[in-house]
Formats: sequence, structure tokens, C-alpha cells
Amino acid sequence: MSAKPRDTISAAIRQAAAQGRPAVVGFMTGGFPDLAGFGRSLAAIASAADVVEIGVPFTDPMADGMTIQRASHAALAGGFTLPWLLGELRQMQPRPPAPLLLMSYLNPLLAFGLDRLPAAAAQAGVAGFIIPDLPYEESAEMRAALDREGLALVQMVTPVTPPGRLEMLCAASQGFVYAVTMTGTTGRSVAVPDDVLAYMDRVRAVSPVPVCAGFGIRGPEQVARMQGHVDGVVVGSALVEVLERREDPAAFLRSLRP
Repeated sequence: MSAKPRDTISAAIRQAAAQGRPAVVGFMTGGFPDLAGFGRSLAAIASAADVVEIGVPFTDPMADGMTIQRASHAALAGGFTLPWLLGELRQMQPRPPAPLLLMSYLNPLLAFGLDRLPAAAAQAGVAGFIIPDLPYEESAEMRAALDREGLALVQMVTPVTPPGRLEMLCAASQGFVYAVTMTGTTGRSVAVPDDVLAYMDRVRAVSPVPVCAGFGIRGPEQVARMQGHVDGVVVGSALVEVLERREDPAAFLRSLRP
């Protein structure tokens, strides 16, 4: 049986674990800081991250803090569209070495068309999707569509997800489980208290796929603190700020490794 694109996500995260460190999932906003330089930024991030998560800018984000909202606004003002992003990814040479995920709200995906989205994403080298505003109970149609191309639908859990629901979401997640470190939006720094580590342990105990912690991961101290409690970390706002300042994203990502 041939490996599906979604399997490359879990494999990349487990490969990092085999090297004795948490995997780093690097988040960048599609088309930011500008459309012309997006390919270069992606190549740099993919050279240092284990998995790359590309945010699809949207006008009404519900999970994004100010940094990512600002980047999305700039990308949309610069002419970003989802068809543009898929076209850019399809033409990229050489291909990014890290598996690619798209983080998108549901609206842009429905506007693109569920009938053609999976094939277009697969042709662009996308291995899966994170859709923060798609509840599990309403995801059957999306899941079936992505399944046609072997693409992942990553589930998100939070510290207040009840145990029964946590188990259900972990069982349904593909690629990895996105364990949100706190209630609220992205961008705030998290000190990683003991109860967050205990929550990560609970998620890992029931998850058949790797678990990655996200929201508020900004420095090597937090990554080191989470080692042994998660399989990977998602670095979002801090990485977008590096791009905003036109600094080297690959050097920043390498600095996070314990």
C-alpha cells in the first residue's frame, strides 16, 4: 500500500523524535510579507522546520492574534488569493523538503469548491489541512473530500476539551493532533505551567498520532520545557514577526532546537 500525503506529516514529526528533539512546525502567512518574496520565505522555513503550516489569509479570523491578523491583512491587500497560493506551490522548484499543511478557515475553501480543492491541493504538494472553525460534527463532507487524495484533516484540542471528546478528536485526527496550549487567540507568550504539561500528557496518552503544542511558543526555553510531553511544537506569531522584520526565518527556527 503506497503512503498517502498525510502520512508524510506524522513521519516527519516522528523523525525529529528519533533525533531526540521535538519537531518544529513553522507557521507562515501565505503571501506575506509580499507575494513576490513568498517562495523564498517558504524555501527558507522549509529548510529548517520539520513541517510547514501555511495560513490562508481571511478577513474574519477567530483564532488569530494581532500579529497573524496584521500579516493576513497585508497579504490580502497585496492581492493574495487561494488559487494564487496553490499555483505558487505547484510551480515551486525545487519542492520544499518539509511536508506542507494549509491552515484555513472554512469560507475560502468552500469558495474555492470542495469538488476541486483536494486534487488542486495534492497537485500543489499540500499534505493536509487545519480548519479551526470546522467542528468535528460538521466535518464529514470535508473529511470525505480530502480522503480522496489521502490528505490529512488535523483536529485541534484545548485544555478545556472534555475527556470523552478529547479521545474522539484524537482518534479522528490525521497527521498530528494540534494541542492548543491555552484558551484564547495566538500570539501571547506562554510560560508553560505544570498544568499545561499535564494536559499535554493526557492528550498524548489517548492519541494514536503525534501531538504538537501550539499558541504562544516563542523561544527555546518553552520548547525545552515541553520536551518529553509533546512530539512537536507549532511556532506561529514569533516566526511571522521574524518575517515582518525581514530577518532570517531559518536561523530563528534553528535557534529553537534544544
